[in-house]
Amino acid sequence: MSPNVLRWFSLVALLWLQSINGTNLSFPAYSSQLKEFLSISQFKLNYLSFASDAGKVLGFISGIAAVHLPLPLVLLAGGSLGFAGYGLQYLSIVKKMFTLSFYQIWGLSFLAGNSICWINTACYIVAIKSFPVNRQVAVGITASYQGLSGKIYTDIVHAFFYSSQREAASGYLLLNSLVPLVGCVVTAPMLMREAKATSYSSRDVKVGFIFLFAVTIATGIYAVATSLLPAPAVLVLVGIVLFLLAPLAIPFGVRLEEVMTCRRSQQKVYDFESPFEEDEKKEEEEFDDEKAIVGVKEEVEWTKLWMKLDFWTYFGLYLFGPTVGLVFMNNLGQIAESRGCAATSSLVALSSSFGFFGRLLPSLLDYFLSRNKYMPSCPVSMAVSLVAMVASFLLLLVDSDVALYISTAMIGVFSGALTSLSVTMTAELFGTQHFGVNHNIVVGSIPIGSFAFGLFAAKVYRDGASFDGRFDGKCYGMYCFQTTLIFWAMLSSVAAVLAAVLYLRNRKFYSQKP
Repeated sequence: MSPNVLRWFSLVALLWLQSINGTNLSFPAYSSQLKEFLSISQFKLNYLSFASDAGKVLGFISGIAAVHLPLPLVLLAGGSLGFAGYGLQYLSIVKKMFTLSFYQIWGLSFLAGNSICWINTACYIVAIKSFPVNRQVAVGITASYQGLSGKIYTDIVHAFFYSSQREAASGYLLLNSLVPLVGCVVTAPMLMREAKATSYSSRDVKVGFIFLFAVTIATGIYAVATSLLPAPAVLVLVGIVLFLLAPLAIPFGVRLEEVMTCRRSQQKVYDFESPFEEDEKKEEEEFDDEKAIVGVKEEVEWTKLWMKLDFWTYFGLYLFGPTVGLVFMNNLGQIAESRGCAATSSLVALSSSFGFFGRLLPSLLDYFLSRNKYMPSCPVSMAVSLVAMVASFLLLLVDSDVALYISTAMIGVFSGALTSLSVTMTAELFGTQHFGVNHNIVVGSIPIGSFAFGLFAAKVYRDGASFDGRFDGKCYGMYCFQTTLIFWAMLSSVAAVLAAVLYLRNRKFYSQKP
C-alpha cells in the first residue's frame, strides 16, 4: 500500500476512533440515574464527574509513551484502560457481582477519563504526521468527530437499552467499556505502518479534503436533524453508520487513481523515465515547498514549558474557557432536571451534534480562507468564541425551554470550536516535536477547573435544595443554577481577555504567518 493511500486510510480510522472516544460526553444522560444507583449527594456526583476529568492530569504519560512506543500500542492501552474503568463499574453497579466503595468507583472513573487521553494522543500525532501542511484541517476534522460521541451513544441506547431509565443508564456504562476497546482493536492495524507521507499530490489532497468536508457537514446536519426531529432510533443509528463509512471512498479513490496512472505510464514505453516517476518528483518538490511554510513559533521541550509566560497565559485561558464548557456539560442533566425539562438525553444529543459542528468550523475556515488576509488567528477566534459563550450562559438565565435548547446548542458549538482551536494553537506556539506531551499538559487544566467550578455549582445546588426544605437533595427552580451561570459567564470573560493578551504577545508571529 502506497504512503498516500495509507495516510488516507489512517485518517478514516481516526474519524472512527474519535467518534466513539468521547465517552465522558454521555455522562449527563445517565448522571441522575447513577446518583440514584449509588444513593449519593450532588457533591459526590460532582466528584464522580470530576474523576473523569481528573484522569487528564496524567494525560502527559500518554504523550511520553507515544515517543517510545508504537502508536498502535498507545491506542490499545487507551482502549484497555477504558474497558477496565467502565467495565468494572458496570459489573459492580448494575450486575452487583461485587461491591465497590465510592472511592473505588471514583478511581475507576479516573482510569476511564485517562483512557481518552491515550486515544486522543495517538490520533493527534498520526494526523499531524500524515498531513503536516494541513494539520489544522486534519486534526480539526478528526477532533470534530469526537463531538459526535454523545449523539452516537445516545442513539445506540435508545435503540437497544431504552425500556427504562435504569436500563438506559446501565447501557451507557456497558457501551462506554466495550465500544472504544473494539474500535481500537479494529483500527490499530491501520496505524501499524508509519502513515507519514514523503510526497503527495496537492490535487489529491484538495479533492480529498473537499469531499471529506462535504461528508462531514452532511453528517453534522443529519446529527442535528435527528436530535431535533422524532425518528426511529434504529434507522437513525443506521444512517450514522453509513455516514461514518462514507469517507472510505477517499483512500479507495486515491488507490484507483494510482493504478490508472501506473497503467498509463507503462503504455508509454518509449520514454526512459516514466511520467509517473516525473510526477512523483514534481509532487515531492511541491511537498517540500509547502512544508517550509508550516507555521511554528518555536519548538519547546515539555520540561521547559513552565518557563514560558505564553504557556501560563494559555493554561489560564484553557482553565477558564473550554473547561467551563465541559463543566456545563457535566451538569447538564441536573440543570435540565431543575428546570423541569425531562428531555435530558435529547439535550445531550443536541449539544453533541452542535459540538461536532463547532469542532469542524475552525478547520473549514482555515482550509478555505487560510490565504485570506482577513482570516483571524487562533487567539482571536478563541476570544470571539468565548464572548459568544458568555452570551450563552446569560441566555440560560431566561426561564424557558427554548432558551435552554438554544443555549445548550450555542455552548456546544463554541466549546467545540475552542477544543479544536486549542490543538492547533499548542502546535503553533510550542511546536510539533513534543506536541503529544505539551498538549496533554495544557489539558491538565481541565481537572482543576472541573473540581473547583463543579464544586461551586454543587454548593449552590445544595443551598437551593435546603431553601426548598427538601431532604432528598434535589433542587427545583431557576435559582438552583442562577448564581452558577453568572459565575461561569464571568470566568469565560476572563478567558476572552487572556486570549486577547495571548494574541497581543504573539501578534508579530501571527502577522508573519502565510
